[in-house]
Amino acid sequence: MKFLFSIGLSLLLSSNFFAQKIEKLSTRDVAIVEHFKNDYKKKSYKKFAGKITVKDNLIQFDDKTVYYDKSDKITSIILKEGLIYPQLLTDFQMQKFLDETTDKTQKRFLKLQKDPKASFDVNNIKLSNTTELTFLNSNLKTKRFKISLKDIRLNSTSIYLFELMNDKSTKDISLEEFIKGAKLTYIDTE
Repeated sequence: MKFLFSIGLSLLLSSNFFAQKIEKLSTRDVAIVEHFKNDYKKKSYKKFAGKITVKDNLIQFDDKTVYYDKSDKITSIILKEGLIYPQLLTDFQMQKFLDETTDKTQKRFLKLQKDPKASFDVNNIKLSNTTELTFLNSNLKTKRFKISLKDIRLNSTSIYLFELMNDKSTKDISLEEFIKGAKLTYIDTE
């Protein structure tokens, strides 16, 4: 009886040792999970169709400039593939304003302007610290990321969340190959 009791006790106490360790999410990561749970709307965005010019630590999308750290491979590939670009961010910010603003006077004022996008113009920004949100990736064909955007003119930083989808993805594909064959299906601010 003592022998069975000691084996049972040993198994009970060692169960934590053999249990799968689950990494606890930070409060910021929990907020990101909630964001995707409540605000996620899949959409298909086009890659940049204009001229992309790569120079040292900056990339020009026609006449708009994005700075990046060359050692940040994920950001570099995303920019070079034209998945995220200033014109997309300008359109996104304007649409977000129109969707979320309830002040009709501001909306009317925006429509009266000759170039309503000028208020939301994104240029001379720095994109950095692109991080894959592995705790949100539920299948092989989609990967979710966050990226830091610093507006050099305003000296402000914001975090964007985005999702890439690659229909030809396999479990053995590298992140670089995944991004090269991907399309942008979601973008929003944190």
